[in-house]
Amino acid sequence: MTLDLEALRALEAVVKEGGFAKAALVLNKAQSAVSYQVRKLEQSLGVALLDRGAYRAALTPAGETLLAEGQRILTRARHLEDLAHQFASGWEPRLSLVIDGILPLEPIMTALKRIADDQVPTRIQVKVEFLRGVQYRFDKEEADLMLVKDFQPSPSLCAIALPEVECVLCAASGHPLASGEVELKDLRKHVELSVQDSSDRGDDRHMFGGERVFYLSGFVLKKQALRMGLGFGWMPLYLVETELAAGDLVELSYAGGSRYTFTPQLVTRRERPLGRTGRLLADHLCRAIEDSVG
Repeated sequence: MTLDLEALRALEAVVKEGGFAKAALVLNKAQSAVSYQVRKLEQSLGVALLDRGAYRAALTPAGETLLAEGQRILTRARHLEDLAHQFASGWEPRLSLVIDGILPLEPIMTALKRIADDQVPTRIQVKVEFLRGVQYRFDKEEADLMLVKDFQPSPSLCAIALPEVECVLCAASGHPLASGEVELKDLRKHVELSVQDSSDRGDDRHMFGGERVFYLSGFVLKKQALRMGLGFGWMPLYLVETELAAGDLVELSYAGGSRYTFTPQLVTRRERPLGRTGRLLADHLCRAIEDSVG
């Protein structure tokens, strides 16, 4: 049995309008054509759908059940038609974004909310990685965009520089390194806290080379470890400004410098230009990140 969607639409219209004549006007068809479609549907299903003895077109008990199920099919069919139209208009079915976990997530979520508010039909996947793991994931899964701290440039990639992010070397106020000037040899005597490279291909180039290093799964956990006095380490300033102001964490007086900045990059692929969703998301990301530091 092949289900005829047009026949389902005809049945739906007959019941909604109360008769074949009004349904024909709504559907812009001849009354005989509407009547034929409903009859053909009944023959295909093998059951009577309409009680034709009533004053108004009324469903039989079987017709009520089958039309209710048919309306769900029609809803999905309309949704499918809408999606096909949107994709034909340049909206991508899927889009993937890889984010470096050192970057502020709030402006990224703001950009994604704007995409959601625009009712874009694209399914968007967001993954958070660290250090070399960002580009590793971007390459392995052939993602569409990445927001990254450092990456290996290539002629096939196009990058847009974003506002700088500042990092600070800090420890808990009660940590032995928190008071007085410290040198590299002093840092190497204590536990250094670092975020694990999610590609397992190396370490953060800003590490100090001590024997004792604790690798953590993200910066939220790293901040908690710092506050507990577990060790010292670099943190993006935006994540620890409150703790530094309150004195829970202290910026270390390191002779080699206690701060550094980096310029994040929004990277896309030259050989695979972004569609409407990708361009809109890239624009929202740039504006949201600019607004967050403005």
